[in-house]
Amino acid sequence: MVSTPTRPSASQPRTGKSASSRPARPSAAKSTLPVRIRSWYRGFWSALEGNGTSRNGSTYYLILGSTLALTVIGIMMVLSASSVESIAAGKSPYGDALKQGMFAAIGIFTMFVLSRINVVWLKRLAWPVLGIALVLLVLVQVIGDEVNGNKNWIDLGGITFQPSEASKLALALWMATVLAVKGKLLRRWQHVLIPAVPLAGAVIGLVLLGNDLGTAMIIMMITAAALFFAGVPLYLFGFAAVFAGAGIAAMAITSSNRVCRITSWWTGQSCADGIDANYQATNGLYGLASGGWFGVGLGQSRQKYSWIPEAHNDFIFAIIGEELGLVGTVVVLILFAVLGAAIYRVVVAQEALFHRVLAGTIMVWLLGQATVNMSVVTGLMPVIGVPLPFISYGGSALLMSLCAIGVVLSLAREQMAPAIRPKRMLKFGTRRAGGSSGRKKTARKST
Repeated sequence: MVSTPTRPSASQPRTGKSASSRPARPSAAKSTLPVRIRSWYRGFWSALEGNGTSRNGSTYYLILGSTLALTVIGIMMVLSASSVESIAAGKSPYGDALKQGMFAAIGIFTMFVLSRINVVWLKRLAWPVLGIALVLLVLVQVIGDEVNGNKNWIDLGGITFQPSEASKLALALWMATVLAVKGKLLRRWQHVLIPAVPLAGAVIGLVLLGNDLGTAMIIMMITAAALFFAGVPLYLFGFAAVFAGAGIAAMAITSSNRVCRITSWWTGQSCADGIDANYQATNGLYGLASGGWFGVGLGQSRQKYSWIPEAHNDFIFAIIGEELGLVGTVVVLILFAVLGAAIYRVVVAQEALFHRVLAGTIMVWLLGQATVNMSVVTGLMPVIGVPLPFISYGGSALLMSLCAIGVVLSLAREQMAPAIRPKRMLKFGTRRAGGSSGRKKTARKST
C-alpha cells in the first residue's frame, strides 16, 4: 500500500501525558500552534484517504458522479462555444455538440463495461494495445492530416481519430504491467531503463514528429508518474528532469513558432514579424474578466465570435468563465478536485503494484492535463495545445478519458462491501468458486 505522511504516525498511539495534564510552563503556549497544525495535517490526510469509507461505495460514486457531471458540462459548453462559428460556416449549430454527445455515449458505455471487469485481465492486452498505438502513430506520419501545424489526426470515413490520445491509456496500462513484473528489481537503474524508458521514448518521439509538443509533455508526465508509483529511486528523476528539460528547451529554441509563443507570453508583446502568438490567451483573459461573479449568461459569450479561434477546443475554460462567471469556473475546479481526491483514495488502498501504478498514472494524467490547460487559459503558462479533459471538444480525448475512468472504477468497485458491490457484467472465462476465496483463486490464475 502506498505510504502517505499520515499513515505511520497516525497508526501509533501517543504516549505520555497530554499537554493539558502537565503543569503550565512558559513553553506550553509556544507548542500549542505546532500541535494544532500537526493535528490538522493528519486529519486532512486521513479524510483525503477516506479510511474505511470506501467500503460503503462513496469513492466509487464520487468518481462516477464527478465524471458524468464534467462530461455533461462539456457537451453543454461545446454547444454554446461552437454554435456561432458553425452557423458562419453554413453548418448546423448543433453539429459539434451532437458529435461530442455521440462520443460521450460510446465512452460512457465503455466506461461501465470496464468498471465491471477484473482489471487484472487487462494485463493480457498491455503489449498488443501498445503495439497498435505505435503502429497508428507511425501511420499518422504517413497518411495523417495536418491541422494548425500539428500532424496527429487520421481520417476514418469522415470521422477523425487522434492516435496520440489512445497512446496515453495504452502506455499507462503497458507501464503498469511491465513495472509490476519488475517489482523489487526497480531499485537498479538498469531495470528502470529496460524496457520501460525506450518504448515510452518511442511513443513520445512519434508524437513529437507530428509537432505536438503539448501532448508529448503529457505523455512524459504519464511516464514519470508510472515510475514514481512503482517506487523508482528519486535520484533517477533528477537525471530525467535534466534531460527532459534540455530536450524541451532545444525543441522550443529550434522552432520560431514556439519561441514566439514563449516571448509573447513573457513580454505580452507581438513577435518581431508582427505575429501575436498570445492572441488566444489575451482574449481568453478578456473573457474570464468580463464574466464577473455570475457570468454574462449561458450562450451569451462575445469572445466566441471569432475573438477566440475554435473556442470550443483548448480555450473552452475561458468561455465557461465568461458565460458562467467565477461561480462556473469554481464548480469545474471543485469537480476536478473531487475526482482527484476520490481517485487518490483508490490509489492509496491498492496493495498490488500493478493496480497502484495504473490508478496513480491515470490520476496524474487527467489532473495534470487539466492543470496545464487551465494554466494556459489563465496566463500562467505559454500557449500549449492541450484539451481540458471531459470538457474540450474532441471525441478521441473524451473517449480515452472515459475509458481510463472505467479502469479506476473497476478498482474502486473491488473495495466496496460485497453486499453493495455492482455485479460483474463480463467474466472473460474466469471461474469463481463462490465467496472471497473464489475471487482470490481467479486473481492468482489471472496473474
